[in-house]
Amino acid sequence: MAVPKRRVYTVLSAGLIAISLAAIFIRYAHAPGVVVAFYRMAIASLVLLVLNRGKLERSKLKPRTLGLSILSGFFLAIHFASWISSLSYTSVAASVSLVSSQPLWVVLFSWLFLKLKPRPLTFFAVILAVSGGILIALGDFSGASAPLLGNSLAIIGAISYAAYLLLGRVIQQEVPLTSYVLLAYGSAALFLLPLPFIFKYSYFAYPASTFLWVALLALVPQLVGHTSINYAMKYLNPNLVATAVLLEPVGASIFALVLFKEIPSLQTVFGAAILLTGVILTVRSSEATG
Repeated sequence: MAVPKRRVYTVLSAGLIAISLAAIFIRYAHAPGVVVAFYRMAIASLVLLVLNRGKLERSKLKPRTLGLSILSGFFLAIHFASWISSLSYTSVAASVSLVSSQPLWVVLFSWLFLKLKPRPLTFFAVILAVSGGILIALGDFSGASAPLLGNSLAIIGAISYAAYLLLGRVIQQEVPLTSYVLLAYGSAALFLLPLPFIFKYSYFAYPASTFLWVALLALVPQLVGHTSINYAMKYLNPNLVATAVLLEPVGASIFALVLFKEIPSLQTVFGAAILLTGVILTVRSSEATG
C-alpha cells in the first residue's frame, strides 16, 4: 500500500526538530563523548527491545540482511563516537555544520553503489547547501580548544553517517523499520561498549543529571529523530533526505539562541541562508526525478 507523501514529510519534519536538540542535550550532559554515545545507543536499544518484543524473531532475517544491519550499526557507532567527541574540541555550530556535510557522501555513495546518478541541479544544490554549512563553521572558531581535531572528527562522523543512511535504505527493502533499527542501534551499542574502558573513562562516576540528559538524548533525538529519518529514507530520494538533515545546524542554532543566549554572527546567518537555499533546490530537483 502506498504511503502518502504528506505523512512521510510530516515524519521527516518531526525527526529534524528532534535531532536539532542533540547537541544541546550533549552539552548539558557534561560527560566524555564515547560515554555519552554508548549510553545513548544502549538506552535507545533497550527501549526498542521492550516496545517491540518478539518482532525481530518474526521478521525471518536472512544472513545477508543481518550482516548488513550489523555493518550499519558499526557505521552508526563511528558516527556518534566521532561527532559527540568533536563537541569537546570545537564549537557547536562548527561541529553540527561539518557533520552535516554528509549529503556530499550520500550523493557519491548513491552514485557508486546504488547507481543513482544525480541530476546536475541536485549536485549543484548539495554543493550549495554544504558550502553554507562550511561557512557557518568557518565563522565560529572562537573558544574552540582544538578546532582541527574537532572538525576532523565531525567530518568522520559525516562520512560514517552517510554509509549508515544508505545501508538502511537497502535493508528496509527486506525487513520492517522496527526490526532494522533495533538491530542497528543494538549493534552500535555493542561496538561502543568497550570504548570508555579503552580511553580510561568511568562508566558510572557522573551526577544523576548526566544520565537524565543522556536518557533524553536517547528518547528524543535518537528514537524520534533518527528513526523518523530512517522511515523517510525508505520512501524518499536519499539525496533529498540527506540534504534535509542539513537543517539540523539551523535548528541547533535556534535552540542555542533560546537556551544559551548565543547570538549567531552575521556570517553564520548568511551561511544558514545559503544552506536553506540548497535544501529547497534539492527538494525540488529530487521530486522532479520521482
